[in-house]
Amino acid sequence: MYKNVLQAIDGIEIYPLISFSIFFVFFLGLIVYVALMDKNYAQTMSNIACDDENEDTTFEGVRQ
Repeated sequence: MYKNVLQAIDGIEIYPLISFSIFFVFFLGLIVYVALMDKNYAQTMSNIACDDENEDTTFEGVRQ
């Protein structure tokens, strides 16, 4: 049933190509961004969760 409905729409064959193109360009751009990223910045960002020295543990404005 759905196959017949989609076949009746003119120009429907372009939408899968557009969605694949967006998907491909996004992940290609992401790979290029990661490959060109500064390695020191990546290392700093990966250690943020483990660093306790800069962690703010005060909850000002929160009633206890």
